[in-house]
Amino acid sequence: MTSTRQSRPGVGRIPITKVSPVIEQGAYPAKAFVGERLPIRATVFREGHDAVRCAVQLTGPDGRTTEHLMKPCEPKGFDRWEAWVRPDATGPWRFHVEAWDDPWHTWVHHAEIKIPAGIDTALVCAEGVVIFTAAAERATAAGDGEAAASLTEAARALAAPSQVEDRLALVLTDEIDGWMERYAPRPLLTRSETYELFTDRRAAGFAAWYEFFPRSQGATQQPDGSWRSGTFASSYERLEAAAAMGFDVVYLPPIHPIGTAHRKGPNNTLTPGPHDPGSPWAIGAAEGGHDTIHPDLGDFDDFDAFVARAKELGLEVALDLALQASPDHPWVRDHREWFTERVDGTIAYAENPPKKYQDIYPINFDRDPDGIYAEVLRVVRLWIDHGVRIFRVDNPHTKPLDFWAWLLAEVRRTDPDVIFLAEAFTRPEMMQLLGKIGYQQSYSYFTWRNTAEEIEEYLTELSTVTDAFMRPNFFVNTPDINPTFLQHGGRPAFVIRAVLGATLVPVWGVYSGFELYENEPLRIGGEEYLNSEKYEYRPRDFAGALAAGDSLQPLLTRLNAIRRAHPALQQLRDVHFHDVASDGEMIVFSKRDVNPDGSDDTVIVVCSLDPHRDQVVGEVTLDMARLGLAPTDSFTVFDALGDARWTWGARNYVRLTPDRPAHVLVVSRAATP
Repeated sequence: MTSTRQSRPGVGRIPITKVSPVIEQGAYPAKAFVGERLPIRATVFREGHDAVRCAVQLTGPDGRTTEHLMKPCEPKGFDRWEAWVRPDATGPWRFHVEAWDDPWHTWVHHAEIKIPAGIDTALVCAEGVVIFTAAAERATAAGDGEAAASLTEAARALAAPSQVEDRLALVLTDEIDGWMERYAPRPLLTRSETYELFTDRRAAGFAAWYEFFPRSQGATQQPDGSWRSGTFASSYERLEAAAAMGFDVVYLPPIHPIGTAHRKGPNNTLTPGPHDPGSPWAIGAAEGGHDTIHPDLGDFDDFDAFVARAKELGLEVALDLALQASPDHPWVRDHREWFTERVDGTIAYAENPPKKYQDIYPINFDRDPDGIYAEVLRVVRLWIDHGVRIFRVDNPHTKPLDFWAWLLAEVRRTDPDVIFLAEAFTRPEMMQLLGKIGYQQSYSYFTWRNTAEEIEEYLTELSTVTDAFMRPNFFVNTPDINPTFLQHGGRPAFVIRAVLGATLVPVWGVYSGFELYENEPLRIGGEEYLNSEKYEYRPRDFAGALAAGDSLQPLLTRLNAIRRAHPALQQLRDVHFHDVASDGEMIVFSKRDVNPDGSDDTVIVVCSLDPHRDQVVGEVTLDMARLGLAPTDSFTVFDALGDARWTWGARNYVRLTPDRPAHVLVVSRAATP
């Protein structure tokens, strides 16, 4: 009699331990996105030497359950099993692991040893007949007549009075093994606990972001020195450019009225001129706060038209959600209790010593939390009603985590397709917990990972340790961060960082000055831009730079096209770094996506890490098994960044130059004759 046993914490009849992906013992659902290839793993074993098998039972939002047989993980022999699944619908999923005694594979092991040796031949065959007969009955009960007939015939063949070796050859076939995988008896069936998995829409896990300030698009300086701001309407050209470059998301810094009290001038000075626009993050003025649009940009009709035009172009609009206020914000007037008052009666402004932000008041979430929570949810839902389904959240690590857990859950309850990106550069535990409690995307440390060792270590962590809850968005630059690598490396540095950002992870982004090679720092040793767009209008001549051949736009366009064409680059979890002898000046990694039928898509990226060398030379030694190849295979690679083809094997010579500091190589199984 078959029994089903629910395992308790610790040990079941067939022990099932270390199930993944599981976050904080199941306190939060693990993450996936539609179409993503996701590994579910568990440690499964039993006493003695008999075989065990296991499977994942995966239940979708519609209640339909599918079974996915698990296979031993590499390296084998450590009782670790896995099944790769692809959730195909947005919403809450759940899964558990089932394990059972495996009489079929135990019998095969004994039969292959005993029968050729003439040990217990009749008994072994009789035991096999019992197993085949039971499997045939299970196939019949499942309505699978073809399997039932094949398994019944196998039982007859094993019992036939012919040469034993002949009988064994008849039943040990791939077809029979496939039927037995499905219908062999499953005694001692044991279940793990059930775990949650939330599957987001595809844009949460695969997208290219482009950031620009609408106020700079079409901004013009007047004869008296004042500026006429760009508007939503004058930003259509940049929308069209982002779409032409293959980006999926356009991200706008705050679009709300800007306070005048303690307004910052160019380069963050405390002495603004009469025409300086101030920082968009100093939100709130007489015209309104987070639920209002800066009048220079337009009104809600203009914004709705902007969102609609983006949609026509295949783009989504992401909006900044910065929970802070200028001294002129209506919240300060109407809800002084939402802010921190100092002993002298003044409201505390934002500080990150030695930096001071006199134009910004942080919110104190511990004073009237009910009122603050309700107001933020109202604001978020207002923008959702105006077509915003993606929010880039400014500095979420400076707000209480229980607030975010509540807000994200409330939004998911009514609008599960809304995506939140955590803009947090802070301690690892804080960044990781923001992902665990519900943020669909996270900023990362990519900006500061430049050496081969740093990149390999960080990507290994992201793809194997935090992959269940933290989806990195690799921005190559931001208005706040002018990376040192870009300040001194010229065009090759920009190419290198673009190739790495676009291929290492499935979500990446650029801030609009990037394609024009903007890199001048405010001060040597700092990471702020000179004449930062945060504090002034920065109209740019994109068309002129492109016509002069002084724009990275063609490369960005090509990289996004490559990403869309290759599923291998649309996932995070299967990235592998290969050996290269180059004194750390080159990095080589592959990404591979495997379909259920065994077909795959494989891309190898070879990238220089030194933008100053005339040439970087390396001998690449590939881990052929990670490419799905035998050690002696040869194969063709096509450079998707150019038009070259080469025949490669396990060892290959590579030369990179400043003009061509990277290859994105698409693998073809057939070698060039």
